[in-house]
Amino acid sequence: MIPRQISGPEAYMDKVDCVVIGAGVIGLAIARRLAQHGREVIVLEAAEGIGTITSSRNSEVIHAGIYYRAGSLMAQMCVSGKRALYQYCRDHGIPHRNCGKLIVATTPAETEKLQSIRAHAEANGVDDMQLLTGEAARALEPALNCDAALLSPSTGIIDSHAYMLALRGDAEEAGAAYAFYTPLLRARANAGRIEIETGGDAPMVLECNLLVNAAGLGAPSVARSIEGMPIELIPPAYLAKGNYFSCSARAPFSRLIYPVPEPGGLGVHLTLDMAGQARFGPDVEWVESIDYAVDPARADRFYPAIRRYWPTLPDGALMPSYSGIRPKIVPPAVATQDFLIQGPRAHGVTGLINLFGIESPGLTSSLAIADHVGELAEQ
Repeated sequence: MIPRQISGPEAYMDKVDCVVIGAGVIGLAIARRLAQHGREVIVLEAAEGIGTITSSRNSEVIHAGIYYRAGSLMAQMCVSGKRALYQYCRDHGIPHRNCGKLIVATTPAETEKLQSIRAHAEANGVDDMQLLTGEAARALEPALNCDAALLSPSTGIIDSHAYMLALRGDAEEAGAAYAFYTPLLRARANAGRIEIETGGDAPMVLECNLLVNAAGLGAPSVARSIEGMPIELIPPAYLAKGNYFSCSARAPFSRLIYPVPEPGGLGVHLTLDMAGQARFGPDVEWVESIDYAVDPARADRFYPAIRRYWPTLPDGALMPSYSGIRPKIVPPAVATQDFLIQGPRAHGVTGLINLFGIESPGLTSSLAIADHVGELAEQ
């Protein structure tokens, strides 16, 4: 049941067990997990529906867990989350395809790096990587130009919107409720519970035992609005924009194609949607504000990068598609970050769990992240 709206200065304060801020894929997965474990859950979302921001602006790849720092939350949750996600897709009829991925080396120098990539993946628990000669790789993908390649059989793609709809349905079936157009204005920790005030057309005040901040790009801002949350433990927010281009020509590939990683990112890679249409990206630009426009001129940088592994990419084939913004909590000078999931033991606020920096592989990791949050909530 959604709490009643404020009707004046003496508004009655409703009480609810759990409040989740954010109805992206992470918030949906957490709400599902809490509701299915018998918790009363309300999800507050500032936008008009589920998954309208980061969750709908990504490559929809089910990642294997290859590149993340060994021992990191990203590595652990990607590997376990991948297994859980494939099983969830099978159980719920979610459109997905375990198509695999090739990491291609186009020079002998890049070929030398493949063994270390494979070793790093194995340290993360990804034990199915296969080293291929150029000839063997081209036998799989004849249009490919490469000196050698690594095959990742457990990489795949998913219809992320269908996945989010299923998560929402599961949570609702278990009793969770959703309030859209309902931004959090402020909150205050008070005697072991948290008091919340929301905005929107139907503002509410309510009190909860558990508040989960899964607001994605807005998570640091939400944390700063919670009275009692130590300000020094809230990471700064940075915005890393990635642009994607679609292709008017039918790409002759059945697998995802990634170049050997370059400093600052994974390079311009080829991914596929569920219809088999190719898209390329992302590049990376650090921005000061949220802007999803894609500059067509950026295609000039894409063509030479793509033609290293697909030499016959036709002139004029790239078209601006979409962009996404990653919720970074480290500045551009820092190469990598990890998921930051703070429970009461980290910040001292009873009943509060913050999730910061949940970028890729957040979609792949979503069920594992939800389980982790559920365990923190039970401590």
